[in-house]
Amino acid sequence: DWLPVRGRESGDFVFRRGDGHAFAKIAPASRRGELAGERDRLIWLKGRGVACPEVINWQEEQEGACLVITAIPGVPAADLSGADLLKAWPSMGQQLGAVHSLSVDQCPFERRLSRMFGRAVDVVSRNAVNPDFLPDEDKSTPQLDLLARVERELPVRLDQERTDMVVCHGDPCMPNFMVDPKTLQCTGLIDLGRLGTADRYADLALMIANAEDNW
Repeated sequence: DWLPVRGRESGDFVFRRGDGHAFAKIAPASRRGELAGERDRLIWLKGRGVACPEVINWQEEQEGACLVITAIPGVPAADLSGADLLKAWPSMGQQLGAVHSLSVDQCPFERRLSRMFGRAVDVVSRNAVNPDFLPDEDKSTPQLDLLARVERELPVRLDQERTDMVVCHGDPCMPNFMVDPKTLQCTGLIDLGRLGTADRYADLALMIANAEDNW
């Protein structure tokens, strides 16, 4: 039996197998490519020393696609108290560090700043900025002003990126770190569909900012 877990921000649906050892992610046709990207990243990560799900099955039809993966034991770090998060934090950093230590030259996926800026331009052009993902002080700022601010900083950020390029998780938010609730050791990483080469601090800044938002 498969039990519904939650809908994702992307619009995908997630189901947990009755024994708790596997999850199924189902995406509509419009997001088939993104889910296939997560599949490809998990296949690439297998055997590279990163604790993350493994691909069990992939099915694709006209209506969409389904990715079945193994479960990582534990609870999301987002479910921990602030005190427990502090205890789990070093092992969470170690798990993220395992991703950052992978060979950039061997990684076929990239999230370089120039590409991410292109995506930002597209989002703004479609008036599709989600204010829920913005800091409080920016929620009322016009989208074009936000984009202009990023564009002004782009040359400096590109120089910084060249000096510290690593393989990044891409979305190291607290729900994507799994933690053993008894030992408070991080057991692995999930939701790796955005993994790719980028500036190390893109990961670190997001990880810290999300922790501050939660606690």
